[in-house]
Amino acid sequence: MSVSAGSFSNTEHVETRLWSRQLVVWSVILVGLILLLYASVIKGLAVQWWTDADYGHGFFVPLFSIYILWRERERWTKTEIKPNNFGFVVMLGAIGLLLLGSLGAELFTSRFSLLVLLAGTILFLAGWKMLRAVSFPLGYLMWMIPIPVIIYNQITFPLQLIASRLATSWLELAQVPVLRDGNILIMSNYSLEVVEACSGIRSLMTLMALAVAYGYLVSPQRWVRYVLAAFMVPIAIVTNAIRIMGAGLLARHFGPSAAEGFLHEFSGWAIFLVALLLMFGGHWTLRHIGERRRKAANV
Repeated sequence: MSVSAGSFSNTEHVETRLWSRQLVVWSVILVGLILLLYASVIKGLAVQWWTDADYGHGFFVPLFSIYILWRERERWTKTEIKPNNFGFVVMLGAIGLLLLGSLGAELFTSRFSLLVLLAGTILFLAGWKMLRAVSFPLGYLMWMIPIPVIIYNQITFPLQLIASRLATSWLELAQVPVLRDGNILIMSNYSLEVVEACSGIRSLMTLMALAVAYGYLVSPQRWVRYVLAAFMVPIAIVTNAIRIMGAGLLARHFGPSAAEGFLHEFSGWAIFLVALLLMFGGHWTLRHIGERRRKAANV
C-alpha cells in the first residue's frame, strides 16, 4: 500500500491550520486573563503617566513597541513556533510577583510582573525562538514603568547637587554674584531652589527612552546604541544646569517674576529641544567614527 506525497502535504497543512487556530484561541484567552488580572495595575500606570511629568513619555513606550512588532512582522511571523512548558512556570512566578507587590504595596514589583507574565506567555505559547525574536519590543516596555521610589530618591538628590554646582559656576562666570547652599542658589534679589523636578531626572528618563528607540531605528550597531543611550546622562545634566543658570540670569536682570510662570515652562521645552539636537549630533559623530573605523580596517 502506497501513500502519495500529496497526502502527507495535505495532512501537514491541516495540522498546521489546526495548531494556528489553537494558538489564536489560547492567545485570546490568555490576553483576556492578563487584562482582567492587571486591570488595576494598567490603570495605575496610565494615571501616573498622565499626572507625573517625569513619566509622560509612558504613553509613547507601548505604542513604539507595537510599531516595532508591526515593522518586523515578517521576521517573527516566520520564526519557528515551539511551545515550552517552562513558560508556564514563568507565568506562575509573575503572578507570585504580582501578589508580593500587592501585599507589600510595592508598585514597581506589581508592574514589572506584567512584563514577566508577557514573557512567560510568549515562551509557553511559542517558545524560546519567538521570545528572542520579540525581545526588544518586549524589553523596551521597561521604560514605561516608573523606577522604585527608593532608587528615584537616590538618583535625584545627586543630580540636584550637580546641577546646582554647574549653574553656580556658570553664573559666576557671567558676573552674577551667587552663593550656593546645598541645592539653593542665593542671589541679591532672588533665591533659586533646585527642587526634584529641576534635578534633570525628568528629561533624563524621557531622553534615554527616546535615545534607545532612536538608536534601534537608525543604527544596526549595538555599540552605537549603547553609547548613544549613555550619552543622554551628561546631556540631561548639562542642559538642565543651563536652564537653571538661565532662570538665575532672568531673575537677576528682570526680576523674580521673569524666572517663573510661562518663561520657566517655555525654557523647559526649549532646553529639551536642545538636548534632542545634541542627541542627533551625538549619533552623527558616532556614525562618522564607525565609518572611519571601517575604512581603516579595509586599508
